[in-house]
Amino acid sequence: MIELIEEKSQLQGFDLTDIYSVRVLSLLNAYGCKYPFVRFYRQINGAGRITAIISYLDHDATVSFSAKADLDELSEFFSVIGFSSVLCDEKFVASADYEDGIVMQSAKHIEVSMPHTTIDEYPPLFDLYNFIDYGESNFEAWYVDISHRIRHNAAKAVTLHVNGEIISSAIFSSIYENCAILTGVQTKPEFRKMGYGSALVSSMCCDLGGTVYLMRENGKNESFYKRLGFENTGKWRIYK
Repeated sequence: MIELIEEKSQLQGFDLTDIYSVRVLSLLNAYGCKYPFVRFYRQINGAGRITAIISYLDHDATVSFSAKADLDELSEFFSVIGFSSVLCDEKFVASADYEDGIVMQSAKHIEVSMPHTTIDEYPPLFDLYNFIDYGESNFEAWYVDISHRIRHNAAKAVTLHVNGEIISSAIFSSIYENCAILTGVQTKPEFRKMGYGSALVSSMCCDLGGTVYLMRENGKNESFYKRLGFENTGKWRIYK
């Protein structure tokens, strides 16, 4: 059975930790159950155990499920409720087109120093938005969401500077307990392959002191992240 939850405690007891559960539970900590644009669901089996958890933010869903989840029920749920996207493990199959890639994670803390640099853990978000270049995405919507998450300790944005200029950026877009999801890793083209990105990512991982996850595109950046202690652990899908 899949049911809407009305308070955080209703997701207690889901003991799977993966990139998807971190995303769902971080979002729950940031927004709770009171906003109409974000909803949370759980799937429970006949024994009353939670087998899947779902976040649904502005029609973009994330689902984390255990080996005992009823995947057919999840598929039917999304076909009924509708979605703009569903982020999930590749084991979940839906009747929609999808993109996929590699999940990587690391609990190692490899220190990479870079002299003559400074790290800003509270950068102006407008500067960060322009540096990452989100293209046609709406700044106000992005700002409202990321700033809300940062205020609730569910996200963190960091930049690395040389002589006052942003050289690299990275974001923990989701933080839950001692786990985080790394996104927005970018270095200015003229400063790439010089160690700046590695120094920033290593600093963030060491400061977190827990497990960091990321979603990597197929065929891209594998050696970069492996040097920092990350390993391939599975495949993600985004149905659209």
